Amino acid sequence: MLNRTTLARPYARAVFEVARDAGRLAEWSNSLSFAAAVASSPDIQQFSGDPRVGREQLLALIMDLGGDRFDESMANFLKVLMNYDRLELLPEIAAQYEFYRREAEARLKVQVSSAMPMSDEESDRLVERLKARFGRDIDLQVDVDESLIGGAVIRAGDQVIDGSVRGRLEQLGRQLAR
Repeated sequence: MLNRTTLARPYARAVFEVARDAGRLAEWSNSLSFAAAVASSPDIQQFSGDPRVGREQLLALIMDLGGDRFDESMANFLKVLMNYDRLELLPEIAAQYEFYRREAEARLKVQVSSAMPMSDEESDRLVERLKARFGRDIDLQVDVDESLIGGAVIRAGDQVIDGSVRGRLEQLGRQLAR
């Protein structure tokens, strides 16, 4: 059995290409994000597994919930997912779509785990430094993780920069163990 990422990739790629060609990357991003939240809700999951609820009924419910967020293209995309029993892949499709979008827009998602909350000024300085280092615009997400003791851990793509006190203590412990 293929994993969810592998199954979602062709759908995400196709949606990205349609959105890019139409010049509607942001609109599709919003639609997919909302559709993924709807599809992963327990109520929708319960309905999708109920044999008494047909695909048309489920699609109509999702379209009603989406309202004006979903245009005809999105409705057609949802129909395709339902026909192939892939509705549960929407969260993964949305995540992969965002990856393709960031690549096309030369943006990099950076996850920062900080021991203490960062001020807006600190966040802005960090964004500028990361922008200079990676040569791309930065989408910064900051979380607080008190277990770091001090400092921060920065995850940018496949790179990890560990400037935390906990990381330094672990490194010191490994060196002493040699």
